Amino acid sequence: MEETLDQKAALDRAVALAALGPEFGPNPRVGAVITDPSGRVLAEGFHRGAGTPHAEAAALARALTSGMNVDGATAYVSLEPCNHTGRTGPCSQALVDAGIARVVYAVADPDPRAVGGAQYMAARGVDVVHAPHAQAEAVNRKWLIAMRQGRPYVIAKWAQTLDGKISASDGTSFWITGREAREHVHQLRVRVDAILVGTGTVLVDDPELSARPESVLEPHQPLRAIMGTRSTAGARVWRDENAVALGTHDPEAALATLWEREVRTVIVEGGAAIHTAFLVAGLVDELNVYVAPVLLGTGTQAVADLGIRTMADALRGQDTSLQTLGVDCLVTAHLPKG
Repeated sequence: MEETLDQKAALDRAVALAALGPEFGPNPRVGAVITDPSGRVLAEGFHRGAGTPHAEAAALARALTSGMNVDGATAYVSLEPCNHTGRTGPCSQALVDAGIARVVYAVADPDPRAVGGAQYMAARGVDVVHAPHAQAEAVNRKWLIAMRQGRPYVIAKWAQTLDGKISASDGTSFWITGREAREHVHQLRVRVDAILVGTGTVLVDDPELSARPESVLEPHQPLRAIMGTRSTAGARVWRDENAVALGTHDPEAALATLWEREVRTVIVEGGAAIHTAFLVAGLVDELNVYVAPVLLGTGTQAVADLGIRTMADALRGQDTSLQTLGVDCLVTAHLPKG
């Protein structure tokens, strides 16, 4: 018996397909399902990353190669079909040209370059329906926030002791956390576009700033972004061209440079002065704090003076979670004001 889907099931499937795409990169994760008027699935597809066919185009191509006639069909898409020509052509036009009669999409596209797909299709006789879907929003949460803010989504990440230290008084910080927590960091790095640190971190630690998850043979490597004006020539971060000197102490200027380089998600890994600058500027969207059962007493505090003088003004995270990683734990919190 052939599979048939109602609207909810088709959108659920489109979102599941979207989740197969990469989290990193300038483009959103999108899935598409094409059905005939009875709900019989004709084809489906998802976006595999910048420069590859968009989900709608992938589904249409699959229908063509399998001999499926999509004239008069319905396309269910997790994100509003784009209306611009970038690395690929506009999906709104491709759907119209293919004879799709109805398009149901879950999330409106906030990208000012791509907006207008729904209007384009409706003007050409397509029945266009916006059907909000919570999971479709969730699968692109960071990308959607970035596009709506017009800057990269910022994750401030650090490892600290129970008493809030990120290094000992002699400057040593390897290792505060255990293997499981460090592996988690590499799993996070492989899902973002860039890692940002200050020149001080480069001069003291000479980090690789690479993604090295144990379970991935050839992981995506995020852009290495160095903030500050001191020379770090000869450091390991400059081992290839996948690195940029931001040449500024201004967090907004740093993010503007990264945005121009199509960075949509960035981990700010420190040091303390960098974290403090981003927090004071109100530019942190999410905190990832790895806490180890370790005490130092003296050493470098994770965050310096934020200019907060009363508890009523304290930065308080929302949608918090706690994850155990070996003997350590990860506290994740979202800062609603960014």
